[in-house]
Amino acid sequence: MTKINLWKEAKTSLFIALWFVILTFPIMVIKVNTIDDIVEWRWVRILFVGIGAFFFSAAYRYMLYRRKTGARRESKTRVLKIHRLGINTALDAAFFSQKKVALPGILFIAIAIILFPFITSMYQTNIISTALLSVMLGMGLNIVVGLGGMLHLGYIAFYAVGAYTYALLNYHFGVNFWVALPLGGLFSMIFGILLGIPVLRLKGDYLAIVTLGFGEIIRIVLENWNEFSFGPSGIANIPRPGFFGVKLSIQHASIFTYFILVALVVFTIFIVSRLKNSRLGRAWEAMREDDIACEAMGVDITKAKMTAFALGAFWAGLAGVVFASKTTFINPASFTMWESIVVLCIVVLGGMGSLGGVVIGALLIVLLPEYLRAFSEYRMLLFGAVLVVMMIFRPEGLIRARRHVFTFEHGENKSEAEK
Repeated sequence: MTKINLWKEAKTSLFIALWFVILTFPIMVIKVNTIDDIVEWRWVRILFVGIGAFFFSAAYRYMLYRRKTGARRESKTRVLKIHRLGINTALDAAFFSQKKVALPGILFIAIAIILFPFITSMYQTNIISTALLSVMLGMGLNIVVGLGGMLHLGYIAFYAVGAYTYALLNYHFGVNFWVALPLGGLFSMIFGILLGIPVLRLKGDYLAIVTLGFGEIIRIVLENWNEFSFGPSGIANIPRPGFFGVKLSIQHASIFTYFILVALVVFTIFIVSRLKNSRLGRAWEAMREDDIACEAMGVDITKAKMTAFALGAFWAGLAGVVFASKTTFINPASFTMWESIVVLCIVVLGGMGSLGGVVIGALLIVLLPEYLRAFSEYRMLLFGAVLVVMMIFRPEGLIRARRHVFTFEHGENKSEAEK
């Protein structure tokens, strides 16, 4: 194995740090105080930038060295020797293969979820509710992108359809939350089918451009059709979910919304996991790997694409209805292209096709900006850096999707392994 040249790597990192200092000098050091008409020189900041860039570059180059020499793979192989199931990571092995650990762990998580809104503030409950909404959106987009392999950049349009379905039905006809919830999913599913028809023959960049345009069309229509959607003013005073006619305070309504979201997330994970292991899920995964070979093997590509778009849109519609009831106000500014990119980042960061990865990705992307508001000025910089590092060192996401392999032993289907 080639040894790393520390002196050479240190010189390279020092050069990179100096380059970064020069590049960020006007932004990080110079500040014009227009009140006192003076220029402030913030030298301490550039010192932190230089030190941070040096250590980040050194760590980055060390990780590249480890990947190149295969050291990381060897260490992972040593970890995997502790079990025989062929599961990908030590985390998976500890959690999924040991029932003594998994059962108490699940019980602990369930109790923590139930007690959370009663032992924390309403602010914390609302943050977790927002994260759970993102989990639902991530699960829906995971069907299209993670399982179906179709790059979708306009997913937030279905979210908007669900939200406006509840808001408009309630405004004009007084429809309550529980009736609007399935209707929002149903209308979003119809829009998913309408989008799926013209993009059946598209894939890759072309599909991404068309879906991006679809998302923008929905937003622009909502913004300019004042008679229908009330334009940029939006719709206010949307009722929160009711509980058998009992009038709830804002705090109790937040807790009730939290439990609704927990139930919907559990339901979503259950349905998507069953779909993933069904014949339809196999067709999606085959289509993702190679659609031409998949079609040659007799899989109905048209049906697979249409169902992926429709089911993905359905979960976005449900999340949209809950979002409208949670915030009690919606307008087109809540459904911009940036929201679609955030949901896509959840899927990519967590691991495309991985249900557990989507949950962790949603929690990280939603919760970290909230709890790291001290670094809010550099949030987008850190966000971009994390995504770049992820794409280089772990392109499959935080938790790689596990592929089920069924083997026949002694003439019967006795074992199921995962690789």
